[in-house]
Amino acid sequence: MKVLIVNGSPKENGCTFTALRIVADELEKEGIETEFIHLGKGPVRDCVACGGCRGKGLCVFDDVVNEIIRKGEASDALILGSPVYYGHPTGRILSVLDRVFFAGSGAFTRKPGAVVVSARRGGTTASLEVLEKPFGLAQMPVISSTYWNMVHGNTPEQVLQDAEGCQSMRNLGRNMAWILKSIRAGKEAGIEEPETVRGNSTNFIR
Repeated sequence: MKVLIVNGSPKENGCTFTALRIVADELEKEGIETEFIHLGKGPVRDCVACGGCRGKGLCVFDDVVNEIIRKGEASDALILGSPVYYGHPTGRILSVLDRVFFAGSGAFTRKPGAVVVSARRGGTTASLEVLEKPFGLAQMPVISSTYWNMVHGNTPEQVLQDAEGCQSMRNLGRNMAWILKSIRAGKEAGIEEPETVRGNSTNFIR
């Protein structure tokens, strides 16, 4: 089993990575492989609603978005991480997620997902809510912990001093491992995925 971890911070080894690494360590202790994708500091396009991805499963702009989709197809779960900027996730990760889930949500359908956020002080719960929204449209089980999935600190060293935050990260990793093993056991027992019913689309203005 494998978990794809997307670090939405421009700092590859910053506070967000420190928290994600704790989660990854717990997963690896459980025998689950992890792979990181760091969005980094380069420019990232947002969705331009061109519709070119329809029926293709990939975005017409071939960048990190398609890398995430392709790696997501080969993964069993997804974890997103972002620092908090002005009370919300980075614009970078929001642009990426819009395109990933509009073009390639099928790569993640019904796979467990989790979000981790990092802040000096405030904006964490609002950022969690924003980043978890794509999971609902992709029928993804959302993995939680013993507190909301957040850490506090202005440096990686300060994050490691957040004892409860680090505890939550460890429990998040264990919960993700448990869910993945439960899903695998269910499949081995012959439990099939439910049928998805589509076709109804209700518009408010006709």
